[in-house]
Amino acid sequence: MTRNSALFLVTAVLLTASCVLTVRFRHHTDHAEASQASPGAGIQASSGQLHFERIGNPARTVARDRHGTVIATFTDGARTAVLTGPSRTFAEPRTTDAQVVTKSWVRLLPKAWARGAERSDWFKTWLRSRLGSRDPDILATAFDYMAGAPARTTAAGVTYSGAARYTPGTTSDSGRALQGKPRVGSDFYDYLGIPWTFPDAVTRRPEKDRSRSVDSSGYVRLVYGYRSGFPLNSRDSAAGSGLQRTADAIAHGRLGVPVIPLTDRRPAVIQQLQPGDLVFFRTRELPGGRIGHIGIYLGLDTADHPRFISSRKSAGGPTMGDKGGTSRLDGDGYYAQGLRAARRL
Repeated sequence: MTRNSALFLVTAVLLTASCVLTVRFRHHTDHAEASQASPGAGIQASSGQLHFERIGNPARTVARDRHGTVIATFTDGARTAVLTGPSRTFAEPRTTDAQVVTKSWVRLLPKAWARGAERSDWFKTWLRSRLGSRDPDILATAFDYMAGAPARTTAAGVTYSGAARYTPGTTSDSGRALQGKPRVGSDFYDYLGIPWTFPDAVTRRPEKDRSRSVDSSGYVRLVYGYRSGFPLNSRDSAAGSGLQRTADAIAHGRLGVPVIPLTDRRPAVIQQLQPGDLVFFRTRELPGGRIGHIGIYLGLDTADHPRFISSRKSAGGPTMGDKGGTSRLDGDGYYAQGLRAARRL
């Protein structure tokens, strides 16, 4: 055996040993991480007792059934949880052929998730009541405002769901009116047609011509706030723990977890998104690179394109379709190129 051959053989043996040790180390650390999360936590799913383990980027806890299938995901610092449930299809045939077929059900936890919360009594009670539930979630609620959606009213006669339109008399979420007259977009109380008093004691009153209308941030506040119970602020203020008024303020705010950090350029990777995440866009109407539009991520459509839903002037209201701009986060469309951030509430 030549000297070079001997050196090659020794190197190959050392590399093989290194790979084996690395695999063993990863298996050990993964197992240790999972065991620290109290497998089972006394919670049963239809397929057996649940096991909880930790995953990173972002830091989160996943619940697996006895087959190893992930049936729930809980992100540190966020109230948004994604549970696996019955399959359903979201579509908007009047504006797109795309469909989103998903088993993801987006729910709000009573409080922000923290590591080890699966051992708490409040969580066990909450999860048992949600697993397999067909009660409307965030995604189903978002579709309550699409064109053609039926109207529903409260016992007091307030119409709380049904087809919504975009704010009349504005050109964008920036608040610029058609003749240059400043006018902010429609919030959720405009859609409802009722005054609303916020925790800071500020009362906002609806404008009559804005009944059944919401701009993009008003739509998110309607779905996540009024309908689902997430706290709401009266204005774009750093004070308070509620969802702020405009897309730009929410993008720069402290609520939830920045899944895609806000920058002045389109993100290179978006695979960390999960259904229910808020997505933020830079638009032509706002100067200085400010965020002018916000939507809710739905997941992959049947053609494997990441799709979102939002309220837009070009479409006349809430849409997951392609009228006035493709509702995809990939490709070269207007919204794909304008994507700047994502946040998990």
